[in-house]
Amino acid sequence: MALLYPTPDAAEDDFIDLAARCDPPAEVVPVHFPWPDGVGDLSALGTEQTYAAVRELGSDAHLERVIPALDGFDAAIFAVTSASFLHGEHGVGRQLRTLRRLTGRPTVSTTSAFQHAVRRLGLTRVALASVYHPSASAHFVRRLAEAGATTVGRVDADAPSDRELAGWTADRIEALVRSCRHDEAQAVVLPETALHTAAIADRLDEAAGRPVLTATQVSVWAAYDVLGQRPRATNAGVLFGRPAACG
Repeated sequence: MALLYPTPDAAEDDFIDLAARCDPPAEVVPVHFPWPDGVGDLSALGTEQTYAAVRELGSDAHLERVIPALDGFDAAIFAVTSASFLHGEHGVGRQLRTLRRLTGRPTVSTTSAFQHAVRRLGLTRVALASVYHPSASAHFVRRLAEAGATTVGRVDADAPSDRELAGWTADRIEALVRSCRHDEAQAVVLPETALHTAAIADRLDEAAGRPVLTATQVSVWAAYDVLGQRPRATNAGVLFGRPAACG
């Protein structure tokens, strides 16, 4: 599987580790692609500048310039959640069609994977553990609604960059999940690909008191799913074989 990823050394290992633990195992190979010209350290940008850069990162025009054909891979994962969900209604599907044409491979995005997981699990009420600014989180809430899930609780951490998020400890990630517990939520959604979550899935579920869907988890699961495979793994969350508790 090819992992389309813009920032080197920002949690690619999380996807690699999870896929390697699955039965059947899969090899995930990072394929880095550049940010738009002029975009440097995201933490130095203001909120509107940051999300303008992220929108451009996921735009058709930019993808046409930087995404290669992916010969030799079974599938591809576009693992930049915000670069998909900020493009409005129908934007996720349009972007996927572009990516599939460019890569020549079955391709999923992390945002499309969250939507697919919500539908597969029959979720109608979720809590959102967001690392984004509230204005960006609102877009992801709408993408969840398009999949049939109402966001009944939400926390917005407003982290400055993916580089910083890659350094978050397990304790800090758990604290974010715990802070958005909500009695009405059937699951907690944690939509950030730079967080290291693959090794702490059971811990996060326990902290939330319900299943936690992480960006790593849904992305790897959806890549298997687009190939018609049903992977299983321990300490990997509800999508990898543990009974759901979504009532």
